[in-house]
Amino acid sequence: MINIEEEYRIAKERYLSYGVDVEEAMEKLASIPLSIQCWQGDDVEGFLDKGSLGDGLQVTGNYPYKARNIAELQEDIEEVLSLLPGTFKLNLHSTYLDSEKSVRLDQIEPKHYESWVKFAKKHHLGLDFNPTLFSSPMVKEGFTLSSKEEGVRRFWIEHCKRARKIGEYFGKELEIPCVTNIWIPDGYKDEPYDRLGPRERLKDSLDEIFAEKIDKKYNIDSVESKLFGIGLEAYTTGNHEFYLGYAVKNGLALTLDSGHFHPTEYISDKISSVLLFTNDLLLHVSRPMRWDSDHVVIFDDELNRIAESLVRGNLLEKTHIGLDYFDGSINRIAAWCIGLRATQMALLKALLEPSALLKKAEDSYDFTTRLYLHEESKYLPYQAVYRYFAYKNKKKMGKEFEEELHNYETNVLRKRV
Repeated sequence: MINIEEEYRIAKERYLSYGVDVEEAMEKLASIPLSIQCWQGDDVEGFLDKGSLGDGLQVTGNYPYKARNIAELQEDIEEVLSLLPGTFKLNLHSTYLDSEKSVRLDQIEPKHYESWVKFAKKHHLGLDFNPTLFSSPMVKEGFTLSSKEEGVRRFWIEHCKRARKIGEYFGKELEIPCVTNIWIPDGYKDEPYDRLGPRERLKDSLDEIFAEKIDKKYNIDSVESKLFGIGLEAYTTGNHEFYLGYAVKNGLALTLDSGHFHPTEYISDKISSVLLFTNDLLLHVSRPMRWDSDHVVIFDDELNRIAESLVRGNLLEKTHIGLDYFDGSINRIAAWCIGLRATQMALLKALLEPSALLKKAEDSYDFTTRLYLHEESKYLPYQAVYRYFAYKNKKKMGKEFEEELHNYETNVLRKRV
């Protein structure tokens, strides 16, 4: 059996030989809030209207035992929190409201989310928010805020305005800024004649949505681009260039989703450029596989590059990190935990790099040493440090972690049938 404390002592000494303070790295990791996407727990179904997802989104798999109501979803999130060390927020879509009566999306109010604020206070969480501009009969021919129909635009403009006020409510109640993010599925399956018109309408809609100024102490507004979606392969109104320009011009945060770009593009290389011109960045950490497939995040090369970009550029304070995937093919609590642990591990590995030595080598044009240190960092015992990080926070690892996942499925999830 691994002696975690002894393993950590050896790891600490190895890192110290490269001038790295392991305790400082763990302290920093503990302060980075990761926003947990509530929609992993029920395959983005929500509690507004039960029905197919659609509008450019798709969940694959039919693994049983998903959450069927708010009580079950909160129970599952509590299980995730019990298994992981660190600091967290909870990311909600507007369709996860708590109301016994049917509520139109253009009529949502803070009172419909009071139970989530109570839940967040109980578990010392911040809350993030998203207006839900999909899976609705008011998505007309694939369009929302850029629709040709005035009534459709008015409906969604009002929904987004109300979402911002709910974000402000979260920020005031929890004293932690809420990041309210707007993504729309608007676009065409085949080549359009008019590419400019929808973008002009989207700009006008956003101008109206953001006309009211809200203190960033409570709510941070962000806008999110996409390359294409299912059924929207030829043209997406809100592409990267549109939202980058809009965010910079209007002082908003920009959202970079790791699945929303061409398969050969990496958001890790965009981070340092975007944050030269915006005050805030929202990352949606996902794992695309040939397309925006929202696979569970794993400890892969791009996740490590994202973490390195944030740490090396000292950009963590300006970046909000949220996970954004929904996998219905496996145990959903495991899906949450695997992605969150991988993200924490990547951040820790980046925080443990011998940064002073790497920078010295690069500044002196000693690229041989730089390459050596890059490679050597891969072999240093960051896993031992993460195990100790979990251990000191009284969280399970290894077989105990796996056994707890199985026990929860047996004792809780299977009773939902």
